[in-house]
Order: sequence, then structure tokens, then C-alpha cells
Amino acid sequence: MKKYRIEVTEVLSRIVETEAESEDAAVEKIRKMYRNCEIVLDASDYVETEISVKSEKAEAERLFIKIIV
Repeated sequence: MKKYRIEVTEVLSRIVETEAESEDAAVEKIRKMYRNCEIVLDASDYVETEISVKSEKAEAERLFIKIIV
């Protein structure tokens, strides 16, 4: 029997409101909260699932492109 590499990707997303002096400051504030586990995404934040076949050739080409770029 042949082996296949199948990738399962789940996307979680949440909109968090905050007050800050600027957009950059707001992003940094939320980033810090996320790093400190003050914001933890869970099943209630589920958006979608993607399932795709990963061939060795496609992965090698993607890696090659990343190295070139």
C-alpha cells in the first residue's frame, strides 16, 4: 500500500478590542497579551479547516522558492 502525506490546517481567529495611542501601539499591546497567554484561542474561535495532499516534489519546490526569494 502507498503512503500519502496529508496536511490538516485549522484556522482560529478572534477580534480583540483595545484602547491605545496608535494602531501600532494597539497591535503591540495585543501581541504582548497573546505572548503572555492573556489571549488564548480555543474551539469557540474556530473558523475553518483545510485538508491538502503534500507531495515531496511540491515541498521541495516550495523550499527551493523560499531559498531563492
